[in-house]
Amino acid sequence: MNELQRNKFLTTKEVAKLLHVNDKMVYSLVNDKGLPATKVTGKWLFPRRLVEDWLETHILNYKKPGFGSLSDEGVLLLAGSDDLLFQRTLSLLHQKDPGTVGFFANLGSMGGLKSLRRGLCHIGVCHLLQDDNEEYNFDFADQELDKAPVFVNFSRRQQGLLVPKGNPKGITCVADLAGKDVTMVNRPLGTGTRLLLDYEIAKSDISASQISGYQREVSRHLDAGLEVLAGRADVAPGIRSVAGVLGLGFVSLRWERFDLLILRERFFERGIQNFIGLLHEKPFRDLAASFEGYDVSLCGKMLFPDNFNQEE
Repeated sequence: MNELQRNKFLTTKEVAKLLHVNDKMVYSLVNDKGLPATKVTGKWLFPRRLVEDWLETHILNYKKPGFGSLSDEGVLLLAGSDDLLFQRTLSLLHQKDPGTVGFFANLGSMGGLKSLRRGLCHIGVCHLLQDDNEEYNFDFADQELDKAPVFVNFSRRQQGLLVPKGNPKGITCVADLAGKDVTMVNRPLGTGTRLLLDYEIAKSDISASQISGYQREVSRHLDAGLEVLAGRADVAPGIRSVAGVLGLGFVSLRWERFDLLILRERFFERGIQNFIGLLHEKPFRDLAASFEGYDVSLCGKMLFPDNFNQEE
């Protein structure tokens, strides 16, 4: 093993040698292509492992082992945020297209986005509120992915606080979560629901440390609702559809956009198109109408950020 192979951190010249480019091209790759690097005492250093990972993600004409099957081959892999209507829609897909099997991984919105980057799913399911407090998902995708995916809306849905029927603790806003006799259950970091809750807490006069149960987490919206229904929590962040299904009370915080993110090169695969096509059909619309807290007026439509550039 030579010296270059042993080093955990590489210099600019060593990276240039590894990639067979000149030094100036290395700086260009850092700025334009996200080549992992850090600056120590004025000099660039490159973690070897991250450079090798970066290089693998930029190989063309090669099907990565972790990329899964093409959705044309009957397997549709979805990962990201939990949602009652979305889960039921997968069942509709299986009824309409028995030749396609859809698998969903409940990893939270950031987990879905990271799975999309790593090639572990065909569709990432996300509702990540941006810093502008208006748009969703665009900035997060820009930070995580090499190029913008296709954004297709699944629904708008109502987010808020799940409380027992009748709201016995009189909770009306996030600030009330700090009440001495109020216990909550939370959603995990990386979920869009947790991101929204933390944003609302930051805007209020309370802090997370004042909320009893803030550190106790459950993985699904339905699990959060069941904790409230069973009396193990007085409140939980969640979606209105769960309140409707379980007969709970609901304190609305906002309507949010819930999107499907798809890599451009995979957009026209049969399984992906069949799933999107289903969103325009009457059985799906009837299903959405059977739940509380959904608006499907944008459902199935492509969305674009203001600065979207269709040219590669």
